[in-house]
Amino acid sequence: MKLGIITGTLLLAAAVATQASEPLLSPSEPNQVAGTWRMVSATLESDGTTEHPYGENPQGMLVFTADMHFVEVLTNGDTECFESNSRGGGTDEENSRAMASSIGFFGSYTVDEQGRFAGNYVEGSTFPNWVGSERSSRELQLRVEGDRMHETFTRPDGGRVSAEFVRVR
Repeated sequence: MKLGIITGTLLLAAAVATQASEPLLSPSEPNQVAGTWRMVSATLESDGTTEHPYGENPQGMLVFTADMHFVEVLTNGDTECFESNSRGGGTDEENSRAMASSIGFFGSYTVDEQGRFAGNYVEGSTFPNWVGSERSSRELQLRVEGDRMHETFTRPDGGRVSAEFVRVR
């Protein structure tokens, strides 16, 4: 009998621990950001100038899963290929250009009771400084209007990034 109680207690503890590590979703409205989004534009406003951080031909996808995970990859569609045709064989200039014109990261996210984006936690990133960072809707705003999503955030250097995505159907 004691073995059954101990086994049951351990199973219950494991179930609670597993559920505690998973982000929870219990909004009263549908999750507005869930789905796949394609980037159509991005700008960076800094010191009175406006730049296009992913070039004139931005390429990117942002995927929010129903189980509260996300992955985002943004690139400049016009970035030149490496002459060596080897990912690890780029020149310093090629590597610098590739790093400066792209970002990829993933993690978990939350929504509020209205199903609006409430924040995220970055688990991994091609920019190591973001790993382990958390952003609330104060630092990172995602606003959904129909099949369009507008993303805005302020970088640590004060630059303001704005991106627009369309829902992939």
